[in-house]
Amino acid sequence: MALTALDPATALVVIDLQAGIVGMDTRPHPAAEVVSRSARLADAFRARDLPVVLVRVSFAADGADAVPGRTEAPARGGALPEGWDVLVDELSGHPGDIHITKRNWGAFHGTGLDVQLRRRGVTQIVLTGIATSIGVESTARAAHEHGYHVTLATDAMADAHEEAHRSSVERIFPRLGETGTTQEILDLLEKTHA
Repeated sequence: MALTALDPATALVVIDLQAGIVGMDTRPHPAAEVVSRSARLADAFRARDLPVVLVRVSFAADGADAVPGRTEAPARGGALPEGWDVLVDELSGHPGDIHITKRNWGAFHGTGLDVQLRRRGVTQIVLTGIATSIGVESTARAAHEHGYHVTLATDAMADAHEEAHRSSVERIFPRLGETGTTQEILDLLEKTHA
């Protein structure tokens, strides 16, 4: 499906582009490409005074604020390395950006993201980040449920498993919003927010 519109009040929401995550081996796009494309989008949004939201996942050193519950997949064990939750340099250092710290897969639950967006009159979000099938998809689902228009920059996201990325992009995202490449989003941004 082709992109149709970007609302006047559209925000870029970047998921988990931080030291401990961009070091992963990702597919189908290397993490460095995801960071580069996300930074291009962030620069374009900032140039038009549109909100840029940088989301990171972080937990207390003792893990006390990690999501509880039984799962079949083993929990990540051990302490996380120092600085694993620091945002990448390519995106940091812009005082006007909104910073959200989450403790879950998605960026809405238990954070102030919805309040921050609504205070600015945002009606649409463009999503990028890692991992496609976890943080990005969870945030896209919640954004859709909160009534936002959702656009997903499919070449500015990646996953540890290519089939998981492909499943989200091909099966889930078309039910939550519109998909497009970074360049297609930049072109639409240029047309509608000159």
